[in-house]
Amino acid sequence: MMIMQNYNWKKLQNGSDIRGIALEGVPDEKVNLTPEIATILGQAFATWLGAKVNKPATELTIAIGRDSRLSGPTLMQAVMAGITSVGSQVYNFEMASTPAMFMSTITSGFDCDGAIMLTASHLPFNRNGLKFFTAQGGLQKKDITDILVLAELNEFEKATVEGSIANHDFISVYANQFVTKIRETVNHPDNFEQPLTGLKIVVDAGNGAGGFYVDRVLKPLGADTTGSQFLEPDGTFPNHVPNPEDKAAMQSICQAVIANKADFGIIFDTDVDRSAAVDFAGNELNRNRLIALISAIVLQEHPGSTIVTDSITSDGLTQFIEQDLKGIHHRFKRGYKNVIDESMRLDRSGQESWLAIETSGHGALKENYFLDDGAYLVSKLLIELAKSKLADKSLPDLIANLKEPEESAEFRIKISADDFKSLGDSVIEQMQKFAVTQIDWKIVPNNYEGVRISCSSENEDGWFLLRLSLHDPVMPLNIESNVKGGVNNIKSRLLAFSQLWNPLTSRHY
Repeated sequence: MMIMQNYNWKKLQNGSDIRGIALEGVPDEKVNLTPEIATILGQAFATWLGAKVNKPATELTIAIGRDSRLSGPTLMQAVMAGITSVGSQVYNFEMASTPAMFMSTITSGFDCDGAIMLTASHLPFNRNGLKFFTAQGGLQKKDITDILVLAELNEFEKATVEGSIANHDFISVYANQFVTKIRETVNHPDNFEQPLTGLKIVVDAGNGAGGFYVDRVLKPLGADTTGSQFLEPDGTFPNHVPNPEDKAAMQSICQAVIANKADFGIIFDTDVDRSAAVDFAGNELNRNRLIALISAIVLQEHPGSTIVTDSITSDGLTQFIEQDLKGIHHRFKRGYKNVIDESMRLDRSGQESWLAIETSGHGALKENYFLDDGAYLVSKLLIELAKSKLADKSLPDLIANLKEPEESAEFRIKISADDFKSLGDSVIEQMQKFAVTQIDWKIVPNNYEGVRISCSSENEDGWFLLRLSLHDPVMPLNIESNVKGGVNNIKSRLLAFSQLWNPLTSRHY
């Protein structure tokens, strides 16, 4: 028990998730998410959930799933042991996706009181974590704090009869929801059952949990999936990082599309809450392009809707959403929960918002419970792909007017001070004062994170955003320019701003 007394439970919190080091193998990274800890977390969640839904623990049903991580099976058994020890029933889904775990709380025939996904998204093989859901959606930061308080107290009442564990193939139920939606929405006049017939679609699951999409969604719809790759779950992630933001991962799916002469490419992250795509020419449909594409689809369905994105989206995207699509672009703080919560807030207040999406690939639609579901997002794109084919058009035609920057870059400035938040806030304040003194720089209004500056000179023609990382002693600096050499010109001018660099380490980029 001494190890529990000295254990730092707070260190497991990562915003609205729990994350930890589950395996040895990386220098200076000591395991802190052990089976013993996982069992206590299972007990803590069941106890917290019982109070939340006003049921005794013995009447709760909790679903649990995992991604392909090597530590997943062992930690899953430990979490289930914790849940059943307080008398709750467990539905074991084995390999699953994060969005599927939420859907288990609202799908008829399951209606679980809560759900847990074991995943650490795209992080290295030695990491793992827990994401929690109720029928109201993913938990908030305070909920995680409360669960960890219960875990630290470790005063759980064991049931006289342990809860049962039942195995279920929920991923097939979940996948069939996409099959039904795509069939009904495309409503193909000649081939209702298989509206993707004649389309070659390549999927890259990155050896995560997304391989199910090929056999259980695309093939029943008639798609030719020849050339799909890395569908087998493998927690060593031997081919590339399962992350749509990773350059090597995107290069891999682009090459697969070209090599197989495919009509479309899809890439998922490890737990399938994020995705990106590739068009028939091998062009990436991620970041601003992905946002533009799904915005074009959503604004066809819901004219005038507000599209909420994170803070680093481009000026060209704003112009495309507001001038070409006649929607409203609302930039907000980085962090997928921040973007989703803001979209929900606006929608509740009467400002219709049907889409919240981050450049990372987290996309949540109002029509789908504001759930960031990579499989749902690409299913929307596939519906449009099939409709475009029927109309003898091309999917990229939807974003033909999107103006993209000539150059873009991100620099991560490390802060060496102990109180990095105070120093970061001070630097941002000084930057605002400095920008006001520059004739051709203008502070962008309605900015919710850091400081965004519009740069209007001919040799810069762009913008930059300086902000403070949510969790780390880092200040990300994003720069975009519409002219060659513009990023370097803006960066060089920033070097003149000594307040930005003096308190920081010398490694600027």
